[in-house]
Amino acid sequence: MNNVTKFCFMLFILCVSSAASAQVNIEINTPGVVALKQSMQTRHAQLAEHYASGAVGLTSDGLVALRDANAVPLASRQKVNGLIAAENQDRKALYAEIARANAHPEWEGDIRNTFAQRWIQHAQAGWWIHRGGTWSQK
Repeated sequence: MNNVTKFCFMLFILCVSSAASAQVNIEINTPGVVALKQSMQTRHAQLAEHYASGAVGLTSDGLVALRDANAVPLASRQKVNGLIAAENQDRKALYAEIARANAHPEWEGDIRNTFAQRWIQHAQAGWWIHRGGTWSQK
């Protein structure tokens, strides 16, 4: 395969991928998506204080992480770790469910990236974001 043919093939793949991504409905509301969103919304009320304190931050891969354990009282760390684990489990399930609901499970990674960008974009000023191996405040 010569360079022109390789370039045309890569361009074709990018166009197909872009077209597929453009057609994904990330706002789809199946019973599974609704249940996951409700679970996440309820948990957010418990996580909000930890985002604000800097203990918990958002990651560029669409998850949340414990950023500063010292910002959480020792007696509360297990609970906070449980909240983070439950949140990440729901986020992963949400990305997979939206991909399945769109009849394209192979889009899960793209959906995850889209949500990761949205979570960061909508994060409040002062929340911590993990990108490129470092934490920074929004």
